[in-house]
Amino acid sequence: MSSAEHIVGLAVGRGTGAEIATVFERVLDRFARTYGSDIAVVRSPRTYHSYVSLRSHPAARGGGTAETRRLTREDADHYERFVRGRAAAGTRVIFRTAINAQTLYLVRQRLQAVKVDAFDAGGARMLLVRDQAQGFYTGDNEHRPGQVRRITEFSREITEKVLEYAVRRARREWPDEGPDRIVMAYKFHLLDGALDDWAAEFADRHGIDVRVLQPDTVNRNLIAHGPDDRTVLVAGNEWADIMHVVLLDRFGAGRQEDHCTRNVHLHPDAHGLVEYQTVHGSADDLAGRDLVNPVAAIRAAAAIAERHADCPGAGAAAERALARVRRAGILTPDLGGHHCTTEVANAFLDALEPGAEARAGQPVSTSPVAGS
Repeated sequence: MSSAEHIVGLAVGRGTGAEIATVFERVLDRFARTYGSDIAVVRSPRTYHSYVSLRSHPAARGGGTAETRRLTREDADHYERFVRGRAAAGTRVIFRTAINAQTLYLVRQRLQAVKVDAFDAGGARMLLVRDQAQGFYTGDNEHRPGQVRRITEFSREITEKVLEYAVRRARREWPDEGPDRIVMAYKFHLLDGALDDWAAEFADRHGIDVRVLQPDTVNRNLIAHGPDDRTVLVAGNEWADIMHVVLLDRFGAGRQEDHCTRNVHLHPDAHGLVEYQTVHGSADDLAGRDLVNPVAAIRAAAAIAERHADCPGAGAAAERALARVRRAGILTPDLGGHHCTTEVANAFLDALEPGAEARAGQPVSTSPVAGS
């Protein structure tokens, strides 16, 4: 067991996971050395499948859906044990690269996960809390010849946990005011009125405005009027999975390839443990080519350094360095550039200059970026 002051868990998937993990570790190490922070990374011993690697596995090719299910369960069971083990050891944060979605949702259901992202539409602040613990992405499959039956569930317990977390998070986000309203974007018409009743009971008990709306109604209101200030969007996966990228683009947070996000586990066995991930997927077509965009991994490392490893100002320092790299035209092909992952990461590290928040007296290694 490491005796470091700050422990960061790391879980790596196939596809471009190894390349993303390398960038993450290099950037986190730079922040640790710059700020004099004692950080140790504890990596899961298993490399988890992406969907592409899972389907191309010899067992899955030879054994069909039964072997695909078995491999998925093995990954899910292992990752769940890793998260629970890290939480039990006192680790408060994990960085994970993209892995197979079915694996993830098994773990998210078991550990009652939500995904959190904040947006600002010209001063209208909005918090997205994506309910990943229940609903149409969770559950299990039953296979019959020529048929797959997927069994999912919603519960009052999980719905209330998600809403309670959303209120707590909004009060931390807007400490002087708190949330003005909660808008729940779910296909509630399919649930015989149960979700409406749970939401109404929660609203009465907590004295907060909770509105349950169909996803298309939420979309129409956002298009027509934009968000109201201090709105908390609590959303089921069937809407939030698609709309997360749209919200990033529409409300100024950037492209998904450049963005990282947070998952928070609400189960008592992992309560409060935060898992950072890149919003982009495993990008298996780029695996081993040194072409995956490293910006999301850079931002994840900076956020973890600042929020979980005693490196104040790391996020702002990272943004300044990324701006210098962009101005110098050092970009991966997805952004219209001609540079590889390693070149962009190297340019970022060369451009990185900590702000005044960095501890005085710590050595800082910087050099200018061409064209900055």
